[in-house]
Amino acid sequence: MSDNKEESLISHLEALRETLLKCIISLCVGIPFTLYLAPYALNLLVKTIAGEGNITFNYFSPMEVFLIQLKTALVLDIILCFPYMAKKIWDFILPALYDNEKKFIKNIVLSSTLLFILGASFCIFVIMPMVVKFGLSFAGNNINPMFGISNIINLTLMMAIAFGVMFQTPLVTVGVIKSGVISYESISNMRPYIIVIILILAAIFTPPDVISQLMLGIPTYLLFEAGLLFAKLNLKKEKVNE
Repeated sequence: MSDNKEESLISHLEALRETLLKCIISLCVGIPFTLYLAPYALNLLVKTIAGEGNITFNYFSPMEVFLIQLKTALVLDIILCFPYMAKKIWDFILPALYDNEKKFIKNIVLSSTLLFILGASFCIFVIMPMVVKFGLSFAGNNINPMFGISNIINLTLMMAIAFGVMFQTPLVTVGVIKSGVISYESISNMRPYIIVIILILAAIFTPPDVISQLMLGIPTYLLFEAGLLFAKLNLKKEKVNE
């Protein structure tokens, strides 16, 4: 009996190793292509962040822009390979699930991907131009703005990931209610605590300033309310079906 358990564990570990290896190989295959696209993507990112302002981004060392292009290429590589990697991970998990769980998790994976892209896009195309415009408002006769490209791109990537993660809030809300971990009424009554938790997470994921925290915290709370509404409608639908 114990030998069968050991063989089962070894086979699962082997399958996991093979899945991770395929994901890494896919990233290695995609990186030359994304390295080629990186300069164009970086230029598009800079134009988007600059918005309508006449801004020049500066670099202060010979290798600075090249290193930023490498970071951009890595992010692009992960985005392009994500569907393949998600499929491989899905294939690894799939055999252990029931049919209803497969459908639920498949919907969650798709929704999570779309919400992450939506959050990151919202940050890049809406929030970051506002941040730069806000920074320019402090310029004066004796104060000239000078934006370092490393600082602004690193901030953008960090904020984009933070928005992508925090935009998962509706799924977390629906998931804990649907799984029965907590009831709709209980989590609905916990709104004051939820607001505090969201603000704490926003403070962790963003630079130490109130503006950035609110820019992330407010949309996240609205998404929490959207998740509550969806969970409520889902509960009503289940009662009708009963």
